[in-house]
Amino acid sequence: MSSRKAARSVASFGSWASPIKPDILLHGTVHMRNQMARWDGADLYWSELRPYEGGRIVVCRRASDGTLSDVTPQGFNARSRVHEYGGGHFAVKDGIVFFTNFNDQRLYRQEGAGTPRAITPADDIRHADMVVDAARRRLIAVREDHTTGAHEPVNMIVAVDADGRREPITIASGNDFYSSPKLSPDGERVTWQTWNHPHMPWDASEIWVGELDRDGNLTSSRKIAGGGNESVLQPEWSPSGELYFVSDRSDWWNLYRARGEGDEPVCRRAAEFGAPQWVFGQRFYDFNGPDEITCLFSDAGASKLGRLDLNTGKLQHIELLYTSLANLQVHDHSAVMFASSATLAERVLVIDLNTLAQEVVKVANPAHIESGFFSVPRPIEYPTENGNTAHAFYYPPRNHDHEPPEGEKPPLVVHCHGGPTGSAGPTYPFEFQYWTSRGLALVDVNYGGSSGYGRAYRQRLNGNWGVVDVDDCINAARYLVDQGLADPERVSITGGSAGGFTALLSLTKRDFYNAGASHYGIGDLKLFIDETHKFEAHYCDTLVGPYPERADVYQDRSAINFADRLSCPVILFQGLEDKIVPPSQAETFVAACKEKNLPYAYVAFEAEQHGFRQDKNIRRAMEGELYFLSQIFGFETADKIEPVEIENFTKGPGVGERI
Repeated sequence: MSSRKAARSVASFGSWASPIKPDILLHGTVHMRNQMARWDGADLYWSELRPYEGGRIVVCRRASDGTLSDVTPQGFNARSRVHEYGGGHFAVKDGIVFFTNFNDQRLYRQEGAGTPRAITPADDIRHADMVVDAARRRLIAVREDHTTGAHEPVNMIVAVDADGRREPITIASGNDFYSSPKLSPDGERVTWQTWNHPHMPWDASEIWVGELDRDGNLTSSRKIAGGGNESVLQPEWSPSGELYFVSDRSDWWNLYRARGEGDEPVCRRAAEFGAPQWVFGQRFYDFNGPDEITCLFSDAGASKLGRLDLNTGKLQHIELLYTSLANLQVHDHSAVMFASSATLAERVLVIDLNTLAQEVVKVANPAHIESGFFSVPRPIEYPTENGNTAHAFYYPPRNHDHEPPEGEKPPLVVHCHGGPTGSAGPTYPFEFQYWTSRGLALVDVNYGGSSGYGRAYRQRLNGNWGVVDVDDCINAARYLVDQGLADPERVSITGGSAGGFTALLSLTKRDFYNAGASHYGIGDLKLFIDETHKFEAHYCDTLVGPYPERADVYQDRSAINFADRLSCPVILFQGLEDKIVPPSQAETFVAACKEKNLPYAYVAFEAEQHGFRQDKNIRRAMEGELYFLSQIFGFETADKIEPVEIENFTKGPGVGERI
């Protein structure tokens, strides 16, 4: 320990040499966030996004004998565009894989190593959340039809012939959105989730059950749970045919089961057994036999694995090294999930629920990095506006090869997540370690509105998007500055999508930050509601207010209208094929900066959508933001980075000076 300390070289924060480079992140690395893992008997299937293949999503298989293989052949990309965010992009039964192909959005059937065969027409009709109805040789799926000529695409639940021969049968229709169809064990009932504008599924949704005849036609249906002030999700049938679901009626997403004409809680706990449904196919619990549920739950900002006795309601926590768990499924007393921690890359993890033996099937990032370069986050609670408390995770600078000059404080990067109902957590954020191993501090903020802290915390943002989030991010930075953990003259804010909205508004409406970055962020709320897709078309009704009745609020919460108040340089990164936050958002902000001679940088990526998936663009965004901060904050990077041109900016004698 002492020899390592003695060998450290002194270098300014931001200038530390680090082995954590974009190439380590990108070479052979896959992304598992928002992907799926499913059992088919003893065979295990999962999907992974591969930046080194242009962001292609591939379905993979581990056979019962341990053999690993790709299922999705070259030329196919298993990615759905339902709700634009997708998810729920494949299903498997008896070795036959059904998947939605990104380029044409057709459903394909693939048997073994054979060539995939389309089973839906070559029209803009999209599918997700498929479940196989083997007895009737069909798939039950969410359909989003863009061919009707209506103002919005039409969503429904349909039954699609597994061979593509028969016409589809409509199971449920008439509402704006559908999700999570599940077939009962005897095949006689089907359940689903549904909701309508202006709600999002985490605000108000319902669970329904329908009766099916022998041919699979719906004969009747009734609502089981949910309503105007309740979010319900993931309906599941128990092995005996009882219906279970998750509801936040108690302020927390807890487990319930339908009994008779009503329902009852299975486990009351101040913890979240669910999360916002931005993508299809998420699973938070599954049955391990008739008397036990294996489940994921989160409290104190970390995910945990539990086993729930259905007879006693007792929840047992299974201790793991991982702090982030997602997408659980159980088969024959084996649970599969995606797992990660602050120092362990995401992986496909299988746990034997009898012996608790663990097996790592696939690691997202195979690179080995010494622990001395990893910053382990710690949760912080801090005071914010109106006497409230907010939450965040603080990542201190860490690099066992370097130490700062005496008395120097590190620059601070304030990260605001997207959603805005997303959540920060002690996961494996490689990008954060890229910053901290070079000597920057980072705080990942769970501002009011974030998930993981109950419905009331989530609803703090209602009507206050662009206020609560902005305040909570600034107060996180102030808290760390007051603790002596950050340089008050070198504070930057960064975020993507909704996080970019918060970043842009913070830079224009408040005089606090010294730099900022927006990754495909919303700069004009009016443009956003005019141009965005159906899923989020009325999201702002809750977050901001009804439009056009509250047009004044939309004006006040749009950074584009206050670009002339920009108090420091900003860099914008944007995908040119983004349908959720179109490039016009960034380009309008850039035009305002040009007109008013304000400092900015703009980096646009061709063939990128919402969130960057290609390795070259991920690298450019990471390095470009670091270079940008080095210029603003006055440090030399240890890496050679392609410069980013910052328009209307001249380096002054000091660092972090506001304009």
